[in-house]
Amino acid sequence: MTLKQAEEGIEYIIKAVKTDDEELNAFLFSLGCYVGEPITVVAHRRGGCTVSIKDGRYNIDYQLAEAIVV
Repeated sequence: MTLKQAEEGIEYIIKAVKTDDEELNAFLFSLGCYVGEPITVVAHRRGGCTVSIKDGRYNIDYQLAEAIVV
């Protein structure tokens, strides 16, 4: 399942990040978004979702949410 299909308010563990863009992988890693890290979808919004990773909240679009497997 990807973050796009994830339910709000439930903590998931990231199983994979499926992107071929090394710059994007480095950016996600800097946010704390990497395999084995807990992530929670706070809210689904039009065109994207708000996620909680570690102590931060981030808005990501659905294209990126499709690349994060939980």
